[in-house]
Amino acid sequence: MIYNYSDFTTQLLAAGFSMGSGGNDGIYAAVPWNWNEEPPYDTPVRWHTGDPETDPWEWRMRVLEERDDIAYAKVFFQKSGFITLEWAPCFLAARRPGDLSFTQAYADGTVSHAAKRIYEVVRQQHVLPMPAIKAMAGFGREDKAQFDRALTELQMRMFITMCGQQQQHAWPSTVFCTTEQFWGDEVLAQAAAMDPDDAVQAIAAQVRKLNPNAQEKKITKFIMG
Repeated sequence: MIYNYSDFTTQLLAAGFSMGSGGNDGIYAAVPWNWNEEPPYDTPVRWHTGDPETDPWEWRMRVLEERDDIAYAKVFFQKSGFITLEWAPCFLAARRPGDLSFTQAYADGTVSHAAKRIYEVVRQQHVLPMPAIKAMAGFGREDKAQFDRALTELQMRMFITMCGQQQQHAWPSTVFCTTEQFWGDEVLAQAAAMDPDDAVQAIAAQVRKLNPNAQEKKITKFIMG
């Protein structure tokens, strides 16, 4: 049961991964209720109160700013989710088998040109807020849908990830970096050395442990993106 931020991080680290915005989507969520639902047990945790100790919406950025063992991005079903350091190599091995680089993925035709424009800007600048990415990659206001799709595509493929927030004109803006920069060479090397099928099976086994009712087709989609 989750009563505060510390409880959340403890449970998340034990689970290894979680959906990020409330509700388990048939897989698993450390906070299994949405913003418009009452918690299933007596807890002060509530969405969108602004309290950093009891608001799950605040926790997504707290883990990025205060820890180095939890990632948060749009990684599951094109929705937000958390992955811990322990399980990052498995997801990377499943989605980027054999240390698959972005250059190779683009050459293979499995990522879009719009994604390439975004990725190159993030790679070159190391850390960038979303408005700067959009401007530097040449996306105008009329390109919002294309930009959003490509940004999600890169997160789902685990080529870029969120790494915090910056204030932009009085409003916080999400900041992105490459997955390599976020996790470091050791995690990427572990992923490259891992058999992709073994990685998939390990994640699937953990999903079944967390949610015995999870459907196999949904587990596969959860793992592979």
